[in-house]
Amino acid sequence: MLGVDVFYCGALMLCWTRLCVALHVSHGQPLIPAHDPEMTDLHAASSTETGDGLEIKNHAPHHEPCFVDNILAALREAVGNGGELTNRSLTLFGICTATGDPSGSVLLELTNEASRNGLEALHPAAVHLSEEDERGALKLTFDLEQSPLLERKPVLLLAFKSPLSGGNLDIMFTSQSLQPNTQPVCISGETQYMVLTGKASEDNAHQNWRVSADTKSPDMKQRLRDVLTGGKSGSSISLIPLLLFSGGRGTDTRHVHGSGSSQTSSFLCELKRFLGDVMPQGQPESPPLQLTSLQSMPPLTLGVSSSETLLAGLINSSALTIFSFSTCCSVSQVHRRELALSPALAEELGQRLEQTMMQITEVIREEDVGHRATERLGRLRELSAFPKEEPATGESQYRAFLLLRALQTVARTYVLKRGQRTARAGPSNPGGANICGLRSLTVSLERHLLAPNTANIDNCQGTCPVPLVNPTNHAVLLNSHIESERAASRSADERPPCCVPVAYEALEVVDFNEDLTQVRPFENVVVKECGCR
Repeated sequence: MLGVDVFYCGALMLCWTRLCVALHVSHGQPLIPAHDPEMTDLHAASSTETGDGLEIKNHAPHHEPCFVDNILAALREAVGNGGELTNRSLTLFGICTATGDPSGSVLLELTNEASRNGLEALHPAAVHLSEEDERGALKLTFDLEQSPLLERKPVLLLAFKSPLSGGNLDIMFTSQSLQPNTQPVCISGETQYMVLTGKASEDNAHQNWRVSADTKSPDMKQRLRDVLTGGKSGSSISLIPLLLFSGGRGTDTRHVHGSGSSQTSSFLCELKRFLGDVMPQGQPESPPLQLTSLQSMPPLTLGVSSSETLLAGLINSSALTIFSFSTCCSVSQVHRRELALSPALAEELGQRLEQTMMQITEVIREEDVGHRATERLGRLRELSAFPKEEPATGESQYRAFLLLRALQTVARTYVLKRGQRTARAGPSNPGGANICGLRSLTVSLERHLLAPNTANIDNCQGTCPVPLVNPTNHAVLLNSHIESERAASRSADERPPCCVPVAYEALEVVDFNEDLTQVRPFENVVVKECGCR
């Protein structure tokens, strides 16, 4: 049964300074009939559990924001300054260093080839899982639709959707479709991808790859099954397969540089990674809070029709900004995201962005936020830069605006963090006197959809001795009444003045919907000032 080729040529062309990928997605009918009780199918439309097998859903990139873009970033960062794979990248891609695993050289070649000619990618239409034999080995069957890409030598990349748990595991993959036929993979808690080298096909016919997965130790059979399927305990771990092909057609990459919408997708994914690197993280055990329980003001739409007053207000706003990536950055998303700033406002935006960029560069240098933050900030600067000799395009204005709001949030967070450190260590606070004042409070948000995934909303704590901190007349009279009752040896039943928030700032959430961008203001979220009331 032959499938139907559907190519989204140029639907996603992700371009970096040195790494470009042209993504072609193929969808079709499953090769193995659904009534086969031995098989567990992966289909893009549904997911069911049958017997001991758990269906692993096939994910196209638009189902997982930044899925392919994150792979590009991992490939780009796999090579160190000396041109060799770093130890972290070997672990990240499951390369077995002790066995002379040839996958290491394949990964290095893939990264180098990507920088020269680009990569192309193909998604299997379906993946099936079954018990292979009485030895307990598992068989993964990849249903590959007809495609001329298969005439090249592919690299099968298996991405773990969620972080792995448990100890280390050595897996041996065997298949006539692999070259060499048997290839090892060594995974640990830091592994996110597995890399297998495939064999080029003699034609582009519909193919069916059958890959056996086994372990050396019989005691690790269940662990292997849990890794490949997510386990029976409800774990969300699953595999997302992707075939990568080097030797991309150079003539196609000219579309990459001309696609502003795909540059914007790359920018948004890079922004998400940058915020994850540079922003302070909440406690891992803290359950993420849902913003859906908050009441918001009517959303403000960002686009070419946005008023100058609205855009000027947002550029000058000091509100904490959170970005919602739940529907952004998909393969099929072709909507152009643009602003239409006046020359004066565009100049103001550029100046503010440059000033804030310098501030964040200092933060990265002084705070322990990791070396990648500087590299990612540089890429964000490139993707949002205004042309020097001509007016800024609407899409570059859009990206510069978002970058400014993100960097303003980063700067604000570290200014508060430094101020609170100084207050705790200052001579005016001997012994850490617990007087009513602002205290840092960071809450965790939905980790996979929002960036930053924490918000510093602060809180008020401390006692209210005389003189009261920022009191109202009512609090002054209340405190005087309580003190006079105590002086007369009488019991006062009224509560004393308490340290509470008296001024707030808003939280703004930027939503990237499929056809528009909106800013949702949530008032009275971030504590700005405390008082005794």
